[in-house]
Amino acid sequence: MRFVLLLLGLSQCVAAVELHIQFGALERMLTEQVFSQEGRRYVHGSKTDKCNFAYLEKPQVRGEGGRLRMKARFTGRTALNVVGQCVGLGDAFDVVIAAMPVYKNGALGLQEVKVTSEGKSGYYIRRVCEAMQTSLAKEFKYPLEAEARKMVEEGGAQPGYKRDVRKFTVPDIRVTDDALVLQVDFELTVK
Repeated sequence: MRFVLLLLGLSQCVAAVELHIQFGALERMLTEQVFSQEGRRYVHGSKTDKCNFAYLEKPQVRGEGGRLRMKARFTGRTALNVVGQCVGLGDAFDVVIAAMPVYKNGALGLQEVKVTSEGKSGYYIRRVCEAMQTSLAKEFKYPLEAEARKMVEEGGAQPGYKRDVRKFTVPDIRVTDDALVLQVDFELTVK
């Protein structure tokens, strides 16, 4: 009974929780979940495509001016296989992705995405950066609400009690010098 009274007292005091995800942890999460093919994330083609592929590797995440800044190594080729030889464009270079994180429809996404190369330029590099900028803004989505539900509802604490998460929202997201900060608000029912 004291546990229930404590929860009731806390629920009236706390409107939301701030979740600080430090950039080192965010890099490890990205490596495990997104860069999962031998440390690579194929953005075009696959490991078996010799002449037509593109991938990112070695992500580094930081905060810069209130925005997320991710640096990664890009390697790609857009070529035709002519008698066993790849004929066409290709390059390897560092890309810098700067974006504002946003919460929408249960997922974390990116807006105001800017992709640039670091130290190199050229036609192929400009085309790659433009394509990545467009695709990241449209296609990148991390299912935050589903992951939070799974973690809270299926968590190991108090296994004899069913938990139900409702009204999950993220009213505020900030990028600090050392972390991605999410203000998370939800309703938890213990049955």
